[in-house]
Amino acid sequence: MEKYTYTGKNIDELKANAYQELNLEENECLIKVTEEKGSLFKGQSYTLDVYKITDVAAEIKNYLSELLTKMGLETTFETKIRGEQITIKMFSNQNNILIGRNGQTLKALQQIIRQHIFNIIGVYPYILLDVENYKEKCENHLEKLAKQIAREVTKTKQPIIMDNMNSYERRIVHNTLANFKNITTFSEGEEPNRHIVVKIKED
Repeated sequence: MEKYTYTGKNIDELKANAYQELNLEENECLIKVTEEKGSLFKGQSYTLDVYKITDVAAEIKNYLSELLTKMGLETTFETKIRGEQITIKMFSNQNNILIGRNGQTLKALQQIIRQHIFNIIGVYPYILLDVENYKEKCENHLEKLAKQIAREVTKTKQPIIMDNMNSYERRIVHNTLANFKNITTFSEGEEPNRHIVVKIKED
């Protein structure tokens, strides 16, 4: 994965130079910023290591392919890049193994991939791994559940505490209920036991 390095005293100027020279938009790259504190005779400066999202996506796909091959799984991939988000959809004749119980294997793979990229470039990428349409089905289920709970809270005026969810699942619930004018949501608890509370919005 190729790294493009820029050094100077102004972060905004360095980023602008990188975007122009690499012909990239801001959301088409990942940047690690290293601050070098100044001394009596030398002012503060910054080093920017810039990585193209397309290169990061290629590294993810290659590493994932090697990992799944070692697991004895024959898998094909479909990669989509939207801004900073890299979505990789996997197809296999053993999808149940890729997904795991309640999606645990899929979640573990995503965390392994994120950590792998961080170990290389020092920045966590925004990755979404999916097995065929498993995540999409889960999203639809969560959206329906959230709306059902919102209607129940509206009816009873009593708050409801949802089951523990990861950050991705909580974001789906928050976004789904954001347009319910009489409902508010917030997360509480510590990972991995963090959950969402749905309640009537106070005047």
